[in-house]
Amino acid sequence: MIDYCEYDSLAEMEPRHSQLMEAAMQATTTAYAPYSHFHVGAAVMLADGSIVTGSNQENVAYPSGLCAERTALFSASAQKPAQAVEAIAIVGHFQGQYTEASPCGACRQVMAEYETRYGNEITVFCYLNGGRIRKIKGVKSLLPFGFEAEL
Repeated sequence: MIDYCEYDSLAEMEPRHSQLMEAAMQATTTAYAPYSHFHVGAAVMLADGSIVTGSNQENVAYPSGLCAERTALFSASAQKPAQAVEAIAIVGHFQGQYTEASPCGACRQVMAEYETRYGNEITVFCYLNGGRIRKIKGVKSLLPFGFEAEL
């Protein structure tokens, strides 16, 4: 069973979650996407309330680039390794407008490992076309049979 809900706009979300989504929207401006022109921003909320952002970084030697989600997660872990990841927001930007974005399989697996590492579910927010937002409770809803580590 997939545990999710949808909001019609940022205004319906808890203030801290709409702030997280806005940080992901802002992060799309730092994407390096000269090949796909699809800019993705991600924002991670840590247990201490801090927000760390990331954006996709493409490279001519595909697949040497990195997705926004992993950029944000790895940056957060490097800056504040003792802080659990509570939530991540993901937003796409293409041809002048925000657009739907969802984490790829590799990003879902990385998020699953962070859930195991810190022993808590991560809430995932994905921007949907038309300004709606999907809230997914726990990465297992996105990746039910992911690899599991025994840490």
